[in-house]
Amino acid sequence: MSNNLMNKTTFAPRLLTWFATHGRHDLPWQYHHQDTADIYAVWLSEIMLQQTQVATVLTYFPRFITAFPTVQDLAKADWDDVAHLWAGLGYYARARNLHQGAKQVSTFIEQFGHFPQTLDEWQHIRGVGRSTAGAIVAMGVRGRGVICDGNVKRVLTRWAGIDGDITKSATDKQLWELAEQLTPNDDSGKFAQAMMDLGATFCTRTRPICTTCPLSADCTAYQNGNPTAYPIKTKKAKKPHRHSLVFALHYDDKMLWVKRTSSAGLGIWEGLYALPMLMIGDDDKNLTISNLTRAKNLYDNYPNSQPLSLAEQQVLEILPNMDLHIDKSIKHTLTHFHWQLSLVSIQLDKVLYQTITHALTAINADFVWQNHPQRLGIPKAMEKLLTNP
Repeated sequence: MSNNLMNKTTFAPRLLTWFATHGRHDLPWQYHHQDTADIYAVWLSEIMLQQTQVATVLTYFPRFITAFPTVQDLAKADWDDVAHLWAGLGYYARARNLHQGAKQVSTFIEQFGHFPQTLDEWQHIRGVGRSTAGAIVAMGVRGRGVICDGNVKRVLTRWAGIDGDITKSATDKQLWELAEQLTPNDDSGKFAQAMMDLGATFCTRTRPICTTCPLSADCTAYQNGNPTAYPIKTKKAKKPHRHSLVFALHYDDKMLWVKRTSSAGLGIWEGLYALPMLMIGDDDKNLTISNLTRAKNLYDNYPNSQPLSLAEQQVLEILPNMDLHIDKSIKHTLTHFHWQLSLVSIQLDKVLYQTITHALTAINADFVWQNHPQRLGIPKAMEKLLTNP
């Protein structure tokens, strides 16, 4: 870390002066210009904004809070209604945690008559970590809260010249200590918003706007001419490639949709409805399926092939030998891997339809026969597969 830092006491005043003129002040979850804040709305926005850009959240936040205007409304809501409004926003564990957290907060309010107030209380709520708790306390509760999310870490590592790997606990501790020192006791909510705005709009990852940044006078990275060298982060391992067949099973203008559970393979899309899938390849981006002939031969052709859940296994074992034709393939990137999904459409007769329905009912699977699930959450990848072209 550089030893030539300007007095830390000027950091917050400079940033807040910049924020007053250049910051964002019209986002629907902002309350810094009002006497009180909607804690629930602040919390909701913080969860939605995790790993998601503001522009995307702006299309989801109004619909969500209109459907569930209070935390009690969200707590009492059926999960399928929550998933429907979250569908397409990604990182669905956030929605599940938010839904469970709403139940916790609702119970807390019943017991104490108010929202959680402290950092510790908020960190006991499902899905709320240290930085999110700091943001809620600072911007919602109007207490002193400190944040240190990705944008903040980028600003701090550049300003202070912190050259440690930010994925390491020692560096993370150093950044939190610095964030604690720089956060003012008053206006920590405005300061938190200012830090997030600076990181999102000026101190960006690849093209920082240093010449007009309020911190450039003593920013170590800018003075050294290497702002994009920070933050230092261990390169992630190359994402593996996976390949799955996705079965659109048609009967009487309806398709089979199965609700994914926590026990389903890969641990993704829990609580959402998806078409049955079969994983046929892993770690091979050049895998092709043009030579596939019959469903019963899939296990022989691809020894590592596997259904992703018991419900999918039931369905695929019922399907008779038949020619497979790929209607469409898409590439879908998730946090940990690249996924090629290939759509196979199969028309069922009444006997197959009844057999599959009986088998899924027997194992207590959640499923629906609909052309397109109404008011149910489905993954964006499924939407892409079924959309022409």
